[in-house]
Amino acid sequence: MFDNRSQLIRLVRSYRAAADRGEIGGLKKKLYRTAHRFLSMLTGTDIQLGARIGDGLQLPHPNGVIIHYSAVIGSNCMIMQQVTIGMIGGTPPRIGDNAYIGAGAKVLGDITLGSDVRVGANAVVLVDVPDNHTAVGIPARVFKHTSRGL
Repeated sequence: MFDNRSQLIRLVRSYRAAADRGEIGGLKKKLYRTAHRFLSMLTGTDIQLGARIGDGLQLPHPNGVIIHYSAVIGSNCMIMQQVTIGMIGGTPPRIGDNAYIGAGAKVLGDITLGSDVRVGANAVVLVDVPDNHTAVGIPARVFKHTSRGL
C-alpha cells in the first residue's frame, strides 16, 4: 500500500542526508523537487526539503502541516494537523525527541522544545519549553508534567 505521509518524510530525510554529503545538484535536485511537490500536493503538507527530521516522525493527519526548511525535529515526534513550525527573525525552532504537538499549534521563532514535551491544540509557542513540560494557550504558558497528566 502506498502511504503518502511516509513517502514524503522519507524523501525529506533522504534529501537532507544527500545535501549534507554534497550530493545534490542538477538533475538529482530537480527529481527531488518534483517528487516533493507531488507528495506535498497529495498530503496537503509543506515539509520543506531542508528540514532535519529524526526517525519515527508521525503525521496522523498531515493536512496543513508546515515545517520550515531549517527546522530541527527529534525522533519519535507526533505532529497533528494544521501545525506550523516556522521562524520569526533568523532561526527556526528546535524540537527534542518524543514531542507531541497538538492540532493547530504554532511553534515559532528561535526557541527550543525539549524532549517529552506536549503542546496543546491551537497553542502559540514563542518561548522555550523544557524537557517534560506542557505548553498551552495563546501565547503559550508552560507547566511541568505531573502524575495526573499535566
